[in-house]
Amino acid sequence: MQISMAISPLTAPQIFPFHQPILQSPKPHKIALQRHGTPVNSFRDSGLLSTIGVEEEYRRARSQVNRKGVDLEGYSIEGISVGGQETCIIIPEFKCAFDIGRCPSRAIQQNFVFITHAHLDHIGGLPMYVASRGLYSLSPPTVFVPPCIKEDVEKLLEIHRTMGQVELDVDLVALDVGDTYEMRNNLVCRAFETNHVIPSQGYVIYSVRKKLKKQYMHLKGKQIEKLKKSGVEITDTILSPEVAFTGDTRTDFMLDPRNADALRAKILITEATFLDEGVSIEHAREHGHTHIFEIIENAQWIRNKAILLTHFSSRYHIEDIRKAVSKLQSKVTAKVVPLTEGFKSVY
Repeated sequence: MQISMAISPLTAPQIFPFHQPILQSPKPHKIALQRHGTPVNSFRDSGLLSTIGVEEEYRRARSQVNRKGVDLEGYSIEGISVGGQETCIIIPEFKCAFDIGRCPSRAIQQNFVFITHAHLDHIGGLPMYVASRGLYSLSPPTVFVPPCIKEDVEKLLEIHRTMGQVELDVDLVALDVGDTYEMRNNLVCRAFETNHVIPSQGYVIYSVRKKLKKQYMHLKGKQIEKLKKSGVEITDTILSPEVAFTGDTRTDFMLDPRNADALRAKILITEATFLDEGVSIEHAREHGHTHIFEIIENAQWIRNKAILLTHFSSRYHIEDIRKAVSKLQSKVTAKVVPLTEGFKSVY
């Protein structure tokens, strides 16, 4: 269901007339833990290693394969985003994923996927995602794409249907910039314009709540109920931006007043491909990406409570990322967190 919604750079929640018409994780494998080449059982039998010690070793081993993520403003955000390799950001509370470069297993459980643009590191895992939903007898997913690529995405899926002789059931939605789609009765999404080297767009997800109109606030309960039964619309629908995701983009989107909601959402998930003076701002812009120096320059426009930085170049180590993030943190009031899954330490 698509809903046309006017866009305005408000600094307070927007009010619009709005009318409403697991995968189970694999069981852990038993691990034969060893220390210095000696089986754990040998230590236990000799009394040198307690059962508690074995459990601790097992816990540590399992922690290496458990999903990783960050908790921001009440949301658990996970996934991976390495520039040029893969991007997939998952928000379980919304049952959605933003982009799907290589279809991580956790993405299969999400009912919605938002595609920002057609580069393979952002869309390459789409056929696998749709096929996996069918394999596990999950409902057909809803996939949002920029309108200009919908026909090509349909062709891509049709090729895989033919080659794999599978159904690949999916609700493919072309969501244009400014259009709004109702995900459920308390959640809607809207596309906004971004600026990459190929057509691209970002997405804002809004929470929806009802508020009694001012002219009826003085009435008593029975009077309000009477109006409601008579068919009078007694509430306004308030949309509050919760999470904004940009995908790959230059910082130009920050200067567009129509994108104000992206910069006042509780969480802004945006890219910072380049982090140091080794790569110029001009180089970043030429390739349709953001340099963290540009985010610092445009910090005055940011009203988000938290910023999740993604899509760092694979040339960086975790230490490089954290150093750059600390510089940005000193320039904005928002909490800045890097998504470092997939990156290595220098140590």
